[in-house]
Amino acid sequence: MKYETIHYDLNKPGIGILSLNRPLKYNAVNQDMMKELEHFWFERENDLDMHVIILKGNGEKGFCAGLDMEEALRIQQNTNALQFYQSQSRMGRLMLKMRQVPQIIICVVHGAAAGIGLSFALSSDVRIISTDSRFSAAYINVGLGGADMACSYFLPRMIGAGRAYEFMLTGNFMSAGEAMNMGFASRMVERDQLMDTALELAATMNSKNPAGLRLTKEAININMDIGGLEHALGVENRSQALLYASGDFFKGTI
Repeated sequence: MKYETIHYDLNKPGIGILSLNRPLKYNAVNQDMMKELEHFWFERENDLDMHVIILKGNGEKGFCAGLDMEEALRIQQNTNALQFYQSQSRMGRLMLKMRQVPQIIICVVHGAAAGIGLSFALSSDVRIISTDSRFSAAYINVGLGGADMACSYFLPRMIGAGRAYEFMLTGNFMSAGEAMNMGFASRMVERDQLMDTALELAATMNSKNPAGLRLTKEAININMDIGGLEHALGVENRSQALLYASGDFFKGTI
């Protein structure tokens, strides 16, 4: 599939860079981008040669301003409730697929990440942000509910229910400093250092056992929902036993 609204580059073996590529529209998600992202993530599911993917937004304006509201308003005029639900479900499955793919996703955010842009960041595994980044669960600002695009699942788990309630009910922006203080992001750097930081982190991850990366991601995702310590230990023990049996146990770096 030839992509028009996203761009994908191989940085080096095992590391890819996926760019949202509508810079003049603040990388807002339109129907074409949704279809292309859907195709991209489904292709990655069986891409065993790719271990880490850096997700970023092209242009100076920001990471992603959310849904392309100009297009959405045009489509709304000829959309019934069932069609809206189907489209909503399709977009939501992008977040699920980002958690299901075996690659570690490092999200690099500059400027605004609003609405579905916030959800892309939430659905990634690691977030590196610039000092001028800001985040909004903007769904409620357009007359919808604040619980949208997996936000009501991820945000309370990352920053705690108390603050998540506030951001989802108001649509107010979370600053870069708040994002760091609340554990939303792992690193905050100046904008011109974003990609160097992400590439350095990706290279470290890429040096590890690829099966170890994949099983660690799976274990973390499963354990976000698991019933208790006994079940969590079971997931960890099975994945570690599988890696030991593979013969790669002593091939890592210490």
